[in-house]
Amino acid sequence: MGSHSLLGEMVATERTPCAFKRWRKFVIRSQTFLALPILAVLGVPVFAQVDLSGSWAYRSALGNVGGPRPVDYEGLPLNDAGRARALSYSESQLSMPERQCLFYAPTYLMLGPFGLKIWNETNPDSGSTIAWKIGAWEDRAPITIWMDGRPHPSKNAYHEKGGFTTGVWEREILTTYTTHMKANMIRRNGTPSSDQATMTLHFIRHDDLLTVTASVEDPIYLSEPVHWTRMFQLDPEAPIPSAGPPCIVADEGPKEGAVPFYLPGKNPFVGEMTKLYNIPEEAVLGGAETMYPEFRKKIKDNYVIPGKCVRDCGTPTGR
Repeated sequence: MGSHSLLGEMVATERTPCAFKRWRKFVIRSQTFLALPILAVLGVPVFAQVDLSGSWAYRSALGNVGGPRPVDYEGLPLNDAGRARALSYSESQLSMPERQCLFYAPTYLMLGPFGLKIWNETNPDSGSTIAWKIGAWEDRAPITIWMDGRPHPSKNAYHEKGGFTTGVWEREILTTYTTHMKANMIRRNGTPSSDQATMTLHFIRHDDLLTVTASVEDPIYLSEPVHWTRMFQLDPEAPIPSAGPPCIVADEGPKEGAVPFYLPGKNPFVGEMTKLYNIPEEAVLGGAETMYPEFRKKIKDNYVIPGKCVRDCGTPTGR
């Protein structure tokens, strides 16, 4: 019997309040059942949202916890402006009073040594998720991922420390897009990112594992997007701070009003990676070409494997 004829029979034979309630439930269930294939055809996720809430401990890191060498831009698609800006950077800038308590940009989510604390903010009327929240660290502002369809602000709008992020579910993958980030860095040695940079993230959960992939585009300092992947594991006992201790500005030098930097051609760390590991300078200074496996063929005649690793070797013997 078709749904229309069955509905007609129910309306004709039962007129009591209880019968009306049963008829109303049938209509709702029928509409829901008929809507499911339509949503699937339109590509709208049906019950595809995944619970990302919890404490996630990182299980893979980009580089060592202490950060990369001062001049190590291997695998980064820096253009000439980005390379020049990176080579002018001095780590002593972080000792300046006005820079001691600055937050890293949201890109630091993929670079920092901490895990993630994630929870959702819901609509009190419907229970639907308005936003996903990623808690702050000691040196990174919190990130809010808006899920209610709001547009990104004007390109001239104020740039927040946590940027502005929107998200959408693509089947069981949460895809986010971040704009309005303050100028910062994409590697913890001063490799720059401008305030025009944007970041796309994909959050993919597999049981107790969370894979996060990132793609950062920057028309000012990058000639191509830079890509990262990082793994996290659900761990309720993970020591993940929702916020760090308060930052207190101290007198660390340099002289008030001075900005430490290196003039063109004066960065003393340019040859460090070559001296320690025999890595050719053209590889150390980065560029889009260094991102791809084919680059190894280009430098193979200039690279000689060191007889012994002398620093940051990963083993007590340094071999």
